[in-house]
Amino acid sequence: MSGLIRNVLTILLALCRYRFGGHSTGVSDRLDCHFWVTPWDAGIRILKSDAYLQLAEAAQFDFVIRTGLLRPMLSNGTAFVNVSQLISFMKPVRLFQRVRVSSGILFSDDKCAYFSHEIYVGDVVHAEVLVKMKFKRGRVTVEPYALLQTRFGERPAQLLAWDQTLQAMAAVHQVPS
Repeated sequence: MSGLIRNVLTILLALCRYRFGGHSTGVSDRLDCHFWVTPWDAGIRILKSDAYLQLAEAAQFDFVIRTGLLRPMLSNGTAFVNVSQLISFMKPVRLFQRVRVSSGILFSDDKCAYFSHEIYVGDVVHAEVLVKMKFKRGRVTVEPYALLQTRFGERPAQLLAWDQTLQAMAAVHQVPS
């Protein structure tokens, strides 16, 4: 329930920032949003694993709205679907700490966009959530460039390794015919 409430509040705040603060940010920029770790996010004293994904999801909504991607997505019936997520934990986040989630798109190819959500307490990175996502219109995958209008450089090494791992896992889990 806390994830839903956080998403609704994040969407409302992002819409206000976009509407009244302009949207001088582009999809190649990093955007920050802030959250408090509440008792609903934590186990006994530290942030639960699934709450990191909830923070990344809220930050992704914030990014889509504040960069102006929401309007073209809504106008042509496009949604985003997370294909895979990877969390790297560096340090625990404690109950009642204020976190900053710095979000940006690392790379996109003809099918997927790769988001990075770095979770900070103060100036120290405590975790990173990578999200491989697709833009979908019904069952059709929309090429990210059609919405982002930006070409990114070469695929970072960490994304190459992640994609190779995903391919290996898919090969292991294929059912023989």
